[in-house]
Amino acid sequence: MNFIMGREFTLFSSKETKSRSDIATFLHSLADRLDTAEVTLRKGQDEIVLNLPDQMTLELKVEDEEKRNKGLQHSLEIELKWFDNDGPTGPVELG
Repeated sequence: MNFIMGREFTLFSSKETKSRSDIATFLHSLADRLDTAEVTLRKGQDEIVLNLPDQMTLELKVEDEEKRNKGLQHSLEIELKWFDNDGPTGPVELG
C-alpha cells in the first residue's frame, strides 16, 4: 500500500451496540492480548493482525456532542498510537 504523507487510511472498522458488561469483557481480552504484543481483530471475513511495539502513546478523550435528533451524546475515546520506527519490539508469543 502506498501512503501519502498526512493521509489517513482505515484498515479495519467496527461499530456495534453492546452491553456495558460485554464491552468490559472485550476490553479485558484486548488488554490480555496487548501484553503478548499481538492483537488480531476479526469481523466476518475481515481480519487484521497488529504486531505492537513495547512503547505506544495512549490517548484518552471524553467529549459531549449535541445531536440534532437525539440530544446530547457522550463519548469516551481510547486510542493507541505508534510509529514503525518507535524502537525494537519483543518477540511475539501466542496466548
